[in-house]
Amino acid sequence: MTLSSFRVSAQIAVSDMARAEEFYEGKLGLSPGGDQHDGSRMYPCGGGTWLHTYASPAHAGKATATLAHWDVDDLERVVDELSSNGVTFERYDEPVKTDERGIHDSGYGKVAWFRDPDGNTFALEQG
Repeated sequence: MTLSSFRVSAQIAVSDMARAEEFYEGKLGLSPGGDQHDGSRMYPCGGGTWLHTYASPAHAGKATATLAHWDVDDLERVVDELSSNGVTFERYDEPVKTDERGIHDSGYGKVAWFRDPDGNTFALEQG
């Protein structure tokens, strides 16, 4: 058996659900789907995928790597829209160089990273 034929979803620990909802819904424009009896939030995304946020202050923002990414068809447009909503994109010189908008262009694809209020890192990618 292999897991490659099953759907996968990201699970994101946050320290404050109200603050997380403001960010994920207000700034990213995600809409919650379904009732969660434990106070967590499920956000449906493309292709039947989900982003699940749950309160876990002891674990929120502890990961040092990108937790999830969205594949987008026009990275510049999405970066501009999210920036106008108050999302701040990371600027890097190392290990990759980003431009003034936070976009890294490798020549074969583009990527931009941002963080939620807890410091969890996400990316937008255009291949």
